[in-house]
Amino acid sequence: MSERLNRKIVILRAPALRSTRDPFDGPSAPGLESAAQGIAERAVGMTVETDDNPSSSTINALRNDHTVLGFAPAMPMILIEPLDADAAPAAAATWGVKAVGADTSPFTGTGVTVAVLDTGIDADHPAFAGVDLVTKDFTDAGSAEDDNGHGTHCAGTIFGRDLGGQRIGVARGVQKALIGKVLGGPNGGSSDILASAMLWAADNGAHVISMSLGMDFPGWVDELVTVNGLPIPAATSIALEGYRANVRLFEQLANLLNARASVAQTTIIVAAAGNESERAGNPAYEINVAPPAAAFGITSVAALADGAGGLTVAPFSNTMATVAGPGVGVFSAWLNGGTKTISGTSMATPHVAGVTALWAERLLAQGPLSPILLQSKLIGSGTFKPLKSGTDPVDVGAGLIQAPTSTS
Repeated sequence: MSERLNRKIVILRAPALRSTRDPFDGPSAPGLESAAQGIAERAVGMTVETDDNPSSSTINALRNDHTVLGFAPAMPMILIEPLDADAAPAAAATWGVKAVGADTSPFTGTGVTVAVLDTGIDADHPAFAGVDLVTKDFTDAGSAEDDNGHGTHCAGTIFGRDLGGQRIGVARGVQKALIGKVLGGPNGGSSDILASAMLWAADNGAHVISMSLGMDFPGWVDELVTVNGLPIPAATSIALEGYRANVRLFEQLANLLNARASVAQTTIIVAAAGNESERAGNPAYEINVAPPAAAFGITSVAALADGAGGLTVAPFSNTMATVAGPGVGVFSAWLNGGTKTISGTSMATPHVAGVTALWAERLLAQGPLSPILLQSKLIGSGTFKPLKSGTDPVDVGAGLIQAPTSTS
């Protein structure tokens, strides 16, 4: 990391050790259980810090600090921009709600807390009437009010109440939602902000975290060229190093949130695969899942379109996703109490987040919730039955996720 670039870094830190032995160094055989407990306890107390101008000596000290779980240069984050779509026809429930089986599921998400880290929310929208919205602005905008519409749309798909007699929400029984505004505002859109928001959501009881955003690798390269005056090859190399460091940081954060489930609530992270592919282009091409969804431990989501011959992979949807959800022509809430129909892996992600909430409700009724069980039930619900014959599993992972159908 070049000292002259003066790049802010984000640091994931655990509490200081209470003994001389670090459980993160790997447990010895006789102490597996106590070591796991130590990891969980440290994960509960972890924090996200930043250093605006780290020197070489600071970087070296971080590498040798046992309280530091990971660090990376702060990388710009951007909205995964949705695509326009034709207005959806009126129906008792949106096609996406039906496709994931939420309209026939006995579960509604009651007792499950969901977090949406996005552009904020139109808190006065009738779709969120009666929902306890706990909001936090991470962008210095002054409030978590949505000035874009994207966050409101995603929240509507996850837990929105019916609008005009039409069901838009997959988990419309969710009673508490955590809304973190991480995009927009004077200082939004950075990986340090996102990491802080993820930890805030988990610390405040989120069982599910939904994120429809991505790292802006091209934007970072452009910044290094235009602001720092670097040649393109050097800028690309430096940005790639930071890109890898950020993927590792988010993997560490996701894994530690899983590890602390023994002493705190289970938290599952769901993120959009990205819209950078051009499957119908000339030439046609596919892009792999974009970070942070690419990080191990995060459930990445591809987008599907409805069609006469079965569901198909959306032409923009990135490949190598974990699962897939309805993402084309999705009708949901919008700004100023309105509605809008748009497309994107951003729209598929809240369908999966909503179904995760339904599975969490079902499993909580049976006993303590574990991240391994919840994620396995979610991924295991994936099906290829509604998909067009010949769909490549590489594009949709386990397939279209499905809501739980019974209490047994």
